[in-house]
Amino acid sequence: MSRTRSVASSAASALAVDRRTVLAAAGAVSLAAGVGYALRPTASQAAPAAEGEAPVAASRRAPAAPLAPYERGTTLAGVAAPRTASGYRRLGDGPGWRRVVRDDLAAPRAGRADRRTALAAFVQLTDLHIIDAQHPLRLEFLRSTDVHAWRPQELLTVQGAVSLVERVNALRGGPVTGAPLHFAMTTGDNTDNNARTELEWYLTVLSGGRVTPDSGDMRRYEGVQNSGLRQFWQPDSAVRDDDKRRGFPQLDGFLAAAVRQVQSPGLNLPWYSTVGNHDSLPLGCYGHGDPYLADFAVGGRKLMALPAAEAKKLQDSIKKATDPMGTGFRDLLEAHTRDLRAVTPDERRAPFTPAEYVNAHLDPAYTGPGPVGHGYSTANVEAGTQYYSFRIADDVIGISLDTTDPGGHYEGSIGTGQLRWLEKTLRTNRDSYAVVFSHHTSRTMDNPRRDPARPAEGRHDGAAVLEVLGRHRNTLAWVNGHIHRNEITAHRSAAGHSFWEISTASHVDFPQLARVIELVDNKDGTLSVFTTLVESAAPHRTDFADLSQTGLASLYRELSFNAPGARTDLAGGSRDRNTELVLKKG
Repeated sequence: MSRTRSVASSAASALAVDRRTVLAAAGAVSLAAGVGYALRPTASQAAPAAEGEAPVAASRRAPAAPLAPYERGTTLAGVAAPRTASGYRRLGDGPGWRRVVRDDLAAPRAGRADRRTALAAFVQLTDLHIIDAQHPLRLEFLRSTDVHAWRPQELLTVQGAVSLVERVNALRGGPVTGAPLHFAMTTGDNTDNNARTELEWYLTVLSGGRVTPDSGDMRRYEGVQNSGLRQFWQPDSAVRDDDKRRGFPQLDGFLAAAVRQVQSPGLNLPWYSTVGNHDSLPLGCYGHGDPYLADFAVGGRKLMALPAAEAKKLQDSIKKATDPMGTGFRDLLEAHTRDLRAVTPDERRAPFTPAEYVNAHLDPAYTGPGPVGHGYSTANVEAGTQYYSFRIADDVIGISLDTTDPGGHYEGSIGTGQLRWLEKTLRTNRDSYAVVFSHHTSRTMDNPRRDPARPAEGRHDGAAVLEVLGRHRNTLAWVNGHIHRNEITAHRSAAGHSFWEISTASHVDFPQLARVIELVDNKDGTLSVFTTLVESAAPHRTDFADLSQTGLASLYRELSFNAPGARTDLAGGSRDRNTELVLKKG
């Protein structure tokens, strides 16, 4: 029988009235820009915290039953799998994925399951891509050159995210240790178009409340799915569009059901937020600053079709980052003025700035179970930053990075100031294990563009971050997303220190997963990082007649599985899914 200590005892000691408990109950304490601040739940004023002290993440109370491993509700027990062989493939219950022990960095020792003590347990959510599917700036028309540039499931991102919240809420704790989950962390691309509608929906889904995933004319859907254009799935129409020829169903009433109000219970544990490129940049790739694009976002015109040759030219400019500020995109829209379709203007679709993103998290309406600001603080607002650190448990800290590049393009980098802050935070907390969170992976941080707000500051790639992390023996893991694929990489530095990089699949592309991560001390000179993937709570089997909130969440998964052109390798291999990642203690 496994034993747990740190996490369970932290929950039990929550009854003791000491400074750390008060901070945990009060909410977040951010160390943005290297300065600590404590926020009270009802105050926007910040008070200095002790030098070098990281904030505390509260955890759910330990369950009354003895802590024990479990599989129910995880991909160890089962995963969605096709039950038909061709055409539009229906999903059903499939076998689970086994746990794989990885010894790339240290040899596992016999008997560790009986010795181990839990250090921390948490959930990673990544790439939710909450989408305002009727937004005028969306690039659906790229489907003429790339069939996967528009996904048939995009109208159901809110229903899918709510179902994922329901799954997280139903988890008993860490699947390996049974220890209570300390928090959930989103690792970026929480929104899709950098639109205020999407930011409101995302914050409401995670903190709890009612969401109407609709914009423009609230009486009817206005977008590509009732446009009559055959390159898009027209679910409510008898038109034999391209997707229906692939076997997609006709679902009368789908559009009305997809934009009606849904209810989210909100996460029942504290949650933190890390920023991604789709949260920072319009369309996830263009820098802020062009008033034409900002006006177009809230206006009454939308481009829905584009010849393949022009679509290819635009897509290439995005991939190659030859138009980071969107000048060429603006020129394209102006050149196609006569091709624009009328839609209902909506000021709520306006892009939001990084400062507005932070302030939205600080809004008391979205505090939910806390912490206030979900990691961000007024210190971030004052310094113009979106990075911070927080204490996960007595001997574990979390560090959330901002790897987005304000100069444009979807790949990432970080500025010199943040890189120095990362080094200082690791050094100051050398007696605590560290888990680093970011949106981009080490291999996708190759964008050297300068920040327009800090033109004299250098930018640094993923190799530079790996070098800093590798200099500190307390680094255990770097947890990220962006690539929409499960991938776990072992890193060993020149200094001899080692850690794991854990990248998790998105929740917009199949297989639509989140990941539970548990840190344990094996009491034999090694540590283990356990990763366990979970799906949303929606049933694997869909019923085309069920257009309820739950039915649509199931359909969201099945549509994503069948999306034309979708990659089939995003689940990763067995070594990237449910794992035990062994490390030597530093």
